[in-house]
Amino acid sequence: MQKIARFYKVSFTQFKKDWKETFGDHPEIEDVYESIRMPKRATSGSAGYDFYAPMSFHLEAGESIKIPTGIRVEISKGWVLMCFPRSGLGFKYRMQLDNTVGIIDSDYFHAENEGHIMIKITNDSTEGKTLTLEQGKGFSQGIFVAFGITEDDDSTEIRKGGFGSTN
Repeated sequence: MQKIARFYKVSFTQFKKDWKETFGDHPEIEDVYESIRMPKRATSGSAGYDFYAPMSFHLEAGESIKIPTGIRVEISKGWVLMCFPRSGLGFKYRMQLDNTVGIIDSDYFHAENEGHIMIKITNDSTEGKTLTLEQGKGFSQGIFVAFGITEDDDSTEIRKGGFGSTN
């Protein structure tokens, strides 16, 4: 296997800004930030790196939440990180990423928001189940995938924007 990436925490300033955007002021934001776990593979045979909930959340059927993970990733050129729900949560609760698959490009690391990975999920349960995500438990997984470009590709733009925006 080829080593092509490294995970980092975003700065506390960036995390606090993004957290406030979703949840408002939080009195224990520093504790939340300090408890952030780096994504990790569960076993040596796992393809996916688990992303962990920075706090506990409860989602009723039909509810959505945007989770600032506190994580950024530096990826070698020619690779992308694709984010998916953890399969067990998708199977049991129909938990879905709101954009179906999250795409983290290699140049996102240098974006205005420090490349902060945010994951928006929905509990799409048709059985009325409440989805509970405990702090520190995995809820999403990211898989590194190599990609190609066309022979006549001439893209020269440089990323400026952050989450949800290339420029």
